[in-house]
Amino acid sequence: MKTLLKIVGTILVCLALALVVLRITGLDPHDRIPGLWLTGDLVTTPVTDWSFANKVVNIKIQTQSQFLLPHSVTINCLVDNGQLYVSSVNPAGTTRSWNENVLRDPHVRIKIGDKLYDRTLVLLTDPAEIAAMLQVRAKKYPQLKIPANATIHIFHVVG
Repeated sequence: MKTLLKIVGTILVCLALALVVLRITGLDPHDRIPGLWLTGDLVTTPVTDWSFANKVVNIKIQTQSQFLLPHSVTINCLVDNGQLYVSSVNPAGTTRSWNENVLRDPHVRIKIGDKLYDRTLVLLTDPAEIAAMLQVRAKKYPQLKIPANATIHIFHVVG
């Protein structure tokens, strides 16, 4: 019994140390591989025009998982009239963890280049606004097609 407790204790200490190291160093996502904490320089000033985000293909977003750990992914971004939006297209029968995280807690950290922005996401529900943003998405990402019966989430970045 003492041996089992030592083994479990050692494993828990190693996990705690690993999380501390990852918290310090971050673990940005890479392509389709998710990460944990995003690292960079935090921007605390308001952003009134996000047009600079049009110069990048993808941005990174950090959400809070239900396990109290951050979950970060690489996603597409859209800019319309200086406003920033992020989109997610889920083929029928699939979900994305980051969408579920945002629907549960809309506070996110966004990374564009080396800059971090703490913001809130608001899910678009107006069909006309969604259709307009899908046109913006089609112009920026013409190679990305929307599968039949897909679930589409478009979030407006505010705050």
